Amino acid sequence: MKVWQELLGQPEAIEQLSRIVEDKDSGFQHSWLFTGPAGSGRSTLARAFAAALQCSSNGCGECPSCKLVLADAHPDVRMLVTDKVIISIEEVRQLVQFAALGASLGSYRIVIIEDADRMSERTSNVLLKALEEPQEKTVWILCAPSAADMLPTIRSRTRNVVLRLPSVEEVAQLLAQRDGVKEELALASARQAQQHVGMARRLALSAEARSRRMETLRELVGIKDLSSAMATAERLLALAKKDAEASSEEKSQQERAKLLAAYGIEDEKIPSNLRSEFRQLEENQKRRNTRALRDGIDRILTDTESLFRDILSLQLGAAAPLINQELTQEIQNRAAQTSAENSIAVLEAISLSRSRLESNVRDLLVLESLCTKLIVRGFVAA
Repeated sequence: MKVWQELLGQPEAIEQLSRIVEDKDSGFQHSWLFTGPAGSGRSTLARAFAAALQCSSNGCGECPSCKLVLADAHPDVRMLVTDKVIISIEEVRQLVQFAALGASLGSYRIVIIEDADRMSERTSNVLLKALEEPQEKTVWILCAPSAADMLPTIRSRTRNVVLRLPSVEEVAQLLAQRDGVKEELALASARQAQQHVGMARRLALSAEARSRRMETLRELVGIKDLSSAMATAERLLALAKKDAEASSEEKSQQERAKLLAAYGIEDEKIPSNLRSEFRQLEENQKRRNTRALRDGIDRILTDTESLFRDILSLQLGAAAPLINQELTQEIQNRAAQTSAENSIAVLEAISLSRSRLESNVRDLLVLESLCTKLIVRGFVAA
């Protein structure tokens, strides 16, 4: 089926959902939970499944219905991709209202919630009512890193489909075929992104993104004392902000241009009766920028994690290839001058940093605390 063609390394999930699509009358499930690590393709699978359900040919990928779903433009398919740190209760209430309406063009009313783990308990309970008594011909698809991230009451009312990360080679092949990336760069990007398809594409297509990642890692291995740890934390936060601005600025400009075109405004002078619309757009973009900064810091934590997994791998004598092969000498130096216990402590500190960010501890304080864990007496960066 062509709607599944961009799903990498998920034959079991595709086979399971294909059977459901082909035999909708046999115990059809109205609530789904797609789980898997970041980059495994949860939202891509959700779109493909929605397209296959709406398609008269079970997901041909060529009909108007398939194209509308895959372009997020089908009137009977709503996807919530929040720009906020937390999904609000009002956003979920709007989805519940949408799901209560009958389908207008397709066979089903389908709601997809990306990052469903960002719902609070109160918000989840609003959704729970809709899952307990689903409307006929309504399908809910929730996406989250793992089933444990959802309330037990939500888990019990959904059918779980577990995804895995594709291999480095599979991601590199997609980059080469879809984006025309040269094989060597595609393989390096897939390896550095740890098989996260979206991040691998970003690294492959942006020399600036590759440069920022390498700068981050060199800053980390260069920490020698408390002073350099504090300075590194500040520079890492600046890199995260720069990364966030780069990823959101272009999108913000496109959204503003699209809104101007929708109202037929050819210059930047906004009529008074439309200013509220543009203010709302700006407020939404500010919220997205906050989320983008958090995502940028999380990428720094992910890259730091990959660095210390490489160090730990050498210390334990594992035969696994290094993720950060470009820093082999620095990794070897750190592995020789520290213990496996030290590397494990750093990995635990990274996990604690994520928890602190979720608890709204100040970004700089989180990074400063982490960087102090990297101080090693007598360590000199290569």
